[in-house]
Amino acid sequence: MDASRSDVLVLGGGVIGLASALYLLKAGVSVRLLEQSTPGSGSSHGNCGTITPSHAAPLAMPGMVSLALRSMFRSDAPLYVNPRPDLERLRWMLGFAQRCNWRDFHHAAAARSAILQRSRKLLAQLIAEEGLHCEFVERGELYVYRTPRLMHADERHHVAVLEKLGVEVRRLHGDQIAGMEPALKPGVVGGLYHPDDAQLRPDRYVAELARRVRELGGVIESGARIDQFGTQDGRISHVRTTRGVFHADRVVLALGAWSPLMGKILGLRLPMQPGKGYSLTYSRPARVPRHALVLREAAVCVTTWGSGFRLGSTMEFSGYDEGLNQVRLNALRRAASESLHEPVGPELQEEWWGWRPMSMDEIPIIGPSTRWSNLHLATAHGMLGISMSAATGELVAQQLLGRSTEIDAAPYAPARFHL
Repeated sequence: MDASRSDVLVLGGGVIGLASALYLLKAGVSVRLLEQSTPGSGSSHGNCGTITPSHAAPLAMPGMVSLALRSMFRSDAPLYVNPRPDLERLRWMLGFAQRCNWRDFHHAAAARSAILQRSRKLLAQLIAEEGLHCEFVERGELYVYRTPRLMHADERHHVAVLEKLGVEVRRLHGDQIAGMEPALKPGVVGGLYHPDDAQLRPDRYVAELARRVRELGGVIESGARIDQFGTQDGRISHVRTTRGVFHADRVVLALGAWSPLMGKILGLRLPMQPGKGYSLTYSRPARVPRHALVLREAAVCVTTWGSGFRLGSTMEFSGYDEGLNQVRLNALRRAASESLHEPVGPELQEEWWGWRPMSMDEIPIIGPSTRWSNLHLATAHGMLGISMSAATGELVAQQLLGRSTEIDAAPYAPARFHL
């Protein structure tokens, strides 16, 4: 028996690759997962860990292009586009701009909502059935507003979209928010409460997924950087890495923000860009929020776990620029200090950045490649990889096994981009 061969080779050890591997293993398929670093070390590690059916609406909507252009002159803006020339990013932005209309907005919202709602249900089941210890809490998420104008705008668009999609939203007055969240400073005019949202600690979630993958017989090759693909007769015959050459009947590309770089080797132009996010992780302050919060004016997320406290978010389009930007981190601190009695914890545990895999239409790319007969894609989940992970893993397994799918797979098909 060839020890280098598996039924399925999963490329990428982030949350999507791990969830796909787990669902395939549960279906009786042999799996080997290749990760260039260690599992969960990319954008799966330092995000805020919120599970959000409430985030169905995409960024692309009328008015977003002008906002993005204005943000080029503010390096601390919640949405920042670095003005340096970048042809690939320009192509992506032109495609994104074409989708800033209400028709595409509602199409994307419906597609995102379907996989978010399915994943929210599956995540609770998966965590319970597989015994995943990741500080999972079903407590909802609270959008907090200090300006009536922004709240009224969100009520017109955000709330209307979610209610049409069957996602519950509760409108709250400022005094109700104060009662729910004594950690907030005075001055809150109102809020939107999303009771079906949840939270977990993402680094622990991916570590637990990796543990279960190994326990079920999956093989994880850490430090396996992909160097070359072997192809023959319209198929991927093998994958050459720094850990050796591996073969499989089927290949799943789940490389997150690295997907376009690897896709080029296979002649695929994935319409994706890395959207850089940041977070700060502290030990718990004495006076912490009871719910996951979104401080809407600054677009900053606040998550509290038993083991810590995190400030995160921001969206920076700077290509594959590496490293921390202290201006962006300071914007997180400033937003927290304006809204919270105790904006930081006693000990700073981590300053983090990561690339989110942003598709041009803000809908994940999941399904069979139209170019390579044994290649399956599972990428482009943007800011929602954790939230969409369970449903993506289920969908990948169902598609590869030729089974009927729980959700309509058509909106996520790579064929829409001729991939």
